[in-house]
Amino acid sequence: MSLPPKTNSDVRRGLARSGSADLDALYAEAAEVVRSRSGAFHFATRFFPPDLARAAHAVYWYCSYTLALVREATTPDQGYLDLDRWASMVSAGLRGRIVHHPVLEVFLQTVDRCGIPHDCALELIEGARMDLDHWRYQSFSQLRGHCYRTTGMAHMMMAHAIGFRGPAPEQIGEIGTASGLATLLRRTGEDLDRGRVYLPLEEMEGFGYPESALRERKRNTAFYSLMQFQAERIRELFERGRPGLGLLDPRGRFAAQVAFDLSLQTLNRLQSSGFDVFAKHEALPAVERYWITARNMAGPITRHLIKSVGA
Repeated sequence: MSLPPKTNSDVRRGLARSGSADLDALYAEAAEVVRSRSGAFHFATRFFPPDLARAAHAVYWYCSYTLALVREATTPDQGYLDLDRWASMVSAGLRGRIVHHPVLEVFLQTVDRCGIPHDCALELIEGARMDLDHWRYQSFSQLRGHCYRTTGMAHMMMAHAIGFRGPAPEQIGEIGTASGLATLLRRTGEDLDRGRVYLPLEEMEGFGYPESALRERKRNTAFYSLMQFQAERIRELFERGRPGLGLLDPRGRFAAQVAFDLSLQTLNRLQSSGFDVFAKHEALPAVERYWITARNMAGPITRHLIKSVGA
């Protein structure tokens, strides 16, 4: 799959960039951010060719930095101020202006090289802004919109970084939305400590599980019914997006499949724990990550052997 031709913004940014050694250091920093914040995703990117891994790390660093501006803000006003400044800097960079920020140095180069739509980067900022506007989400449609504009956009940018055909970005965006919803479900207790509730209030009421019960961390029959409903809907979203994996460039498809299966396994583990969303959940053990990888490797090998025997 060929790369898009260089644009004027490529040239302008190229004039502003540091030497290749400095850029290599920034990409290494991006990889370290991925390793420290998402062990499962970092594990999956080890199966990318080096150029795709660098692009994936750059996209992740941009997304992580953007969302952290809200998540780590000391006050909502500070969050709005930081996000507005960041949005202005990102918009200027996307228009080809010279910007000086380590995250944007590697991200904007990746945007140019991989043809990532500018709207995806800007939509992610607006998705982050929703968390400043909402400490509660009344309906699932509101919550899904937030996840689509954050983790959904992140996954769509990853699809462009890998390369694709057909409607892959939209389908991979569904996977991203599901991944975001699963993360929020797993992090229910942690977010509750921060005064945030990501379970749709309408559904909590419908299942007879009021916010007062959530604050008391009750795990009663209503709780299990509510959690099971959330998990099954997330699983449906994962499955809806699965066909997009087959439309990705073969060079990155295997790693994307591993990342998909790791996300599903995380949801499986949460479900098998009885939805113990109030406990701190560690990353998937290495043995599970390698087992999932081996299973994905075995599929093509087995099909090749069957085809050879049949011939």
